Amino acid sequence: MTNEAWQSAVNVERLAHWMDAQRLGRGPITGARLLTGGTQNILLRFTRGAHEFVLRRPPLNARPEVCATIAREARVLAALAGTEVPHPTLHASCTDDDVLGAPFYLMAPIDGFNASAGVLPELHRDPAIQQRMGRSMVDALLRLGEVDPQAVGLGDFGKPQGFLERQVARWRGQLEHYQVHAGWPGPSSLPGVTDVAQWLEANRPAPSRTGILHGDFHLANVMFCTKSAELAAIIDWELATVGDPLLDLGWLVATWPDASGQGAGTIRVTPWHGFASASELVGYYRERSTRELSAIDWYVVLARFKLGILLEGSYARACAGQSPAGLGQRHHASALRLIEQARERIAQLA
Repeated sequence: MTNEAWQSAVNVERLAHWMDAQRLGRGPITGARLLTGGTQNILLRFTRGAHEFVLRRPPLNARPEVCATIAREARVLAALAGTEVPHPTLHASCTDDDVLGAPFYLMAPIDGFNASAGVLPELHRDPAIQQRMGRSMVDALLRLGEVDPQAVGLGDFGKPQGFLERQVARWRGQLEHYQVHAGWPGPSSLPGVTDVAQWLEANRPAPSRTGILHGDFHLANVMFCTKSAELAAIIDWELATVGDPLLDLGWLVATWPDASGQGAGTIRVTPWHGFASASELVGYYRERSTRELSAIDWYVVLARFKLGILLEGSYARACAGQSPAGLGQRHHASALRLIEQARERIAQLA
């Protein structure tokens, strides 16, 4: 995005006026610069007075449902204040489109780095530190799973009743919907997806204790402290809801890189040699949680099924010329791999 584009999306004079009303800093907004990441949302870091802020808002001309996720994210971040869950500190949020033309919120900058954004910093190439990095992600999941949604004002945030029962039908419907994209071959482009869906329906476990889910918990959606192995913050809460938190653990396993450092989608971590294996992370979780994990394989299969369908959406849009062809092909390859991994896990359980 160019400077001209973000200036169209963020009117700094209106923003400063709104911040005056919120008592957030004084004086002009200076040093504004875009932050990069794996999201289409606009992230703008700037200084006002003695403080730095990060603004998050949808892209220009975003669909209403995309705009709605910003307000949901802000609500989750506000609810997590005071908990032990590492997350960006929320300063304020705005749902009045008259200010910037879309909902937005302001948060504190995170002093950290994304492990999947390139080669790890020198300190974090130490195998002992890398092992702790993976475990600190699990610790964050454990803390999130301990938060009572009712106690933090998120009792009406999702629909936990029937959460697991809805999953397969919801994502099979999503796959069918991709047929609106001209040029996409159709659901047959994901061989085995029907078999996986049928197994999930036939083997659905009793749900775990209701809690808050991040919804997209993987290495690209966390930031680590620059001077330690600890997690600085879980970011990108767009898919957060209230339901069964074990799906977040399944998602972590489904996206966790293999021995080469390659994970689902575009996740890649270099160097990888010191990180714990996915099974070791599950064991670490099991030792520290009161949740029953006998059906964790089911959650892993569900995560691969769901993520495979989500990534196939990128391919469908690419087939219709609505996104880059190269990215679509890479996501299609990941989707195929995820569905095959789900089938392999099912075969091992037979």
